[in-house]
Amino acid sequence: MNGLMDTLARVRIDLGLLLMVLAVLASAVAVIYSKHVGRSEFIAMQQLENRRDLLNEEWGRLLLEQSTWTTPARVEQQARERLQMMAPATRNTVVITP
Repeated sequence: MNGLMDTLARVRIDLGLLLMVLAVLASAVAVIYSKHVGRSEFIAMQQLENRRDLLNEEWGRLLLEQSTWTTPARVEQQARERLQMMAPATRNTVVITP
């Protein structure tokens, strides 16, 4: 009977040790997984930041182009060339006073 108790006591200690080893392994796997997810998210964030920077550059170029196309001198030039428009002569101008 005494030998059975010693065996059971040893099995309990081995079971406790086994549970601790499994807990450490599970913890290690969780750390590795969280590190992997963090790196994947960081890479995705960097790609999105690069895309944002490219879009900001394009936006700046488009604003510059828009300001070039909408200058008063350009609008007047296009009105003269394409639409054959011209400023009215002073004799054709009527001033209405309130």
